[in-house]
Amino acid sequence: MSASSQKDRAAMALEAEARRLLRALAAEGAWGFDDTEGAKPRIAVAAPRGRVSVRVATHSAASATILCGAGLAVWDGAAKRKLALTDTGKARAARDAASGGLNPFLAQHKPTVRRAADNSPDAAQVIHDQEESPIAWLATRKDGNGRPLISASALEAGERLRRDLTFAQILPRVTADWTANAAARGYSGETLHFSEMAIAARQRVEQALSAAGPEFAGLLVDVCGFLKGLELVETERGWPRRSAKVVLALALHQLCRHYGIAEQAVGPERSRGLRHWGAEDFRPALNAGAPSG
Repeated sequence: MSASSQKDRAAMALEAEARRLLRALAAEGAWGFDDTEGAKPRIAVAAPRGRVSVRVATHSAASATILCGAGLAVWDGAAKRKLALTDTGKARAARDAASGGLNPFLAQHKPTVRRAADNSPDAAQVIHDQEESPIAWLATRKDGNGRPLISASALEAGERLRRDLTFAQILPRVTADWTANAAARGYSGETLHFSEMAIAARQRVEQALSAAGPEFAGLLVDVCGFLKGLELVETERGWPRRSAKVVLALALHQLCRHYGIAEQAVGPERSRGLRHWGAEDFRPALNAGAPSG
């Protein structure tokens, strides 16, 4: 192998290591520092794990030099130096992390997460924009005690109502209707016809809103269906500031109760009693047929 080829391979390897360092620093709460334990200058990356910070990666000092030279990372300049990504570096890491058909520009500017399309075991994984739904946005925010503003069970209940509202076609359309051809073709076997899916979804919506009660039904449709922000809801309804969050939490709690969603299984007191179709004497006696005396 020629000297130029070896030089090119070394440069490519160093660039790849710089990309790995970029990904490591992009983790939440991660930072880099000089690793003085080895013989060669290295950059170690630490990140929080629970209540402690642990070392998660080690890279060459040259890879950090590449990131700093490109404006993707910067040292804080204090006595104990810390390496962190710049805003440009964070944007670059978000673009590089785009995968599965996700547009890199969307990955840079929108917080996205992969979730199942529905509750079926074989549901396809789809990309969700966490800022599209107000309740998904609330689930990523925390209060003063570090707890999410919306619990995982409340988020699941709100998203389930949102899916049913979409399938039910109750909300007015703002784009072209692409469902006509799908409904016209129909399906065979066990798959429901599109109109049957819509009818079933409407029934589920009616049951959910009835269980939530008239006090919360309109709010749930506004937030989960029309995706209205809480500030807009407060303005339209003349509510005090920050009051919609409290009312929405109560409404989602009612939905959780209707759907049977809870943060954890508690035991018999949540089982509502065991049920069976046996008669009172359906269990055979243990001594049946035993000889007497």
